[in-house]
Amino acid sequence: MSGSVKDVKSKAELDALLRSDALVILHFWASWCEASKHMDQVFSHLATDFPHAHFLRVEAEEQPEISEAYSVAAVPYFVFIKDGKTVDTLEGADPSSLANKVAKASGAINTGEPAAPASLGMTAGPAILETVRELARDNGSVTESKVPPGLSSALQKKIQQLIDSNPIMLFMKGNPEEPRCGFSKKVVDILKEENVKFGSFDILSDNEIREGLKKFSNWPTFPQLYCKGDLLGGSDIAIAMHESGELKEVFRDHGIESIVSDEVKIARPDRKGGITENSGLSEALASRLKTLINSSPVMLFMKGKPDEPKCGFSHKVVEILREENVNFESFDVLSDDEVRQGIKDYSNWSSFPQLYIKGELVGGSDIVLQMQRSGELRKVLENKGIIKKDTIEDRLKKLTTSSPVMLFMKGTPDAPRCGFSSKVVNALKEEGIDFGSFDILTDEEVRRGLKVYSNWPTFPQLYYKGDLIGGCDIVLELKNNGELKATLSE
Repeated sequence: MSGSVKDVKSKAELDALLRSDALVILHFWASWCEASKHMDQVFSHLATDFPHAHFLRVEAEEQPEISEAYSVAAVPYFVFIKDGKTVDTLEGADPSSLANKVAKASGAINTGEPAAPASLGMTAGPAILETVRELARDNGSVTESKVPPGLSSALQKKIQQLIDSNPIMLFMKGNPEEPRCGFSKKVVDILKEENVKFGSFDILSDNEIREGLKKFSNWPTFPQLYCKGDLLGGSDIAIAMHESGELKEVFRDHGIESIVSDEVKIARPDRKGGITENSGLSEALASRLKTLINSSPVMLFMKGKPDEPKCGFSHKVVEILREENVNFESFDVLSDDEVRQGIKDYSNWSSFPQLYIKGELVGGSDIVLQMQRSGELRKVLENKGIIKKDTIEDRLKKLTTSSPVMLFMKGTPDAPRCGFSSKVVNALKEEGIDFGSFDILTDEEVRRGLKVYSNWPTFPQLYYKGDLIGGCDIVLELKNNGELKATLSE
């Protein structure tokens, strides 16, 4: 098995493999997850580089017993096991962090030394190394993807060129053939119904554009729809303009003509057979699904029930909704195979759970988790009138108390974006202190607001039970005096 990746088919098989003294690394993946496929390439090459470790793949949804045992809530997810004990984990598609953690767990490098992409070794060809660089950029784990507080002239020019590249330009998650969120999919459907040609840009492919465009447009969410260089708005505005006929008038006023070609395919009911051309659903089933989706402002189609989830992904979305204090209804797709299969066609979304807000598909567990972390989920819920909008002070109070020890930093603990943040992370880890973190580079409102809230002008900022401890100098002074652990455990 050394030097290769083995697929685990049962809990009993895994238990037998864990009796070995060697380092064991589990990769939880899903066939529908594109990030899992990319990370699998990296995982395979790391298996060659580290032949004394055992690299195991577990298909998360097909092995629920194993996924539950390791609290898997999203994929890709990696678990590092030594002597039968979990020593580290990694969630998400971050090749640099994966390579670092593999090297550290195997004893190949010392703590603090970078391992990726060099640790992939000579076996990693140019295509794999490029995958590492692309995924690292997507996850904000390399310095070159840093977005400055203000837009540079070069980035502003780049964004303007993209906006002007097509008369109608859609900045979305995914692409028109494979949207990565329900809101993006809805705008794509609207543009197709309007019979107009449009260009698109996948903001998940370029973090610099993604963050820069928020500042450029002063619009915090995606999708964003532009017409002849002017921002029309996001999903809600596009829907309202489409339904009122205003969108068609805007296109006409800007000299954009409708097209009739194979590029635009609109699903229309077949009145003879009662089947929709795009999905093959009967009108009765389509009507039932629509009624179910709209039966609650927030509707979750999941495996099991909120109090008894039957898969880790469903469990994670339930947890997120409860953390956001959202009232929601759910439907157990395991209880009705007609609904389970039908809603896949209806939504053009092949996996579960599926979360709907006001009748619109948001996405599955990965997207919901990403939206929660970025704050986008709360904004959507607020804009839809599901929850009351917090003041910035309320939001900061919740953030500072979201973990007993909370670090506001530049970057993430696995990929700090400044030396001071890195020093505080290392100090906390060396003392064995568990802590939560928030990347202030991802949210300008939090970044600016926290300076006023704490009356502390710089970052990082470390909090304990909602109270400010201080910045880098104070944390290092406490550590050097042997007082840090005691201060954070009183």
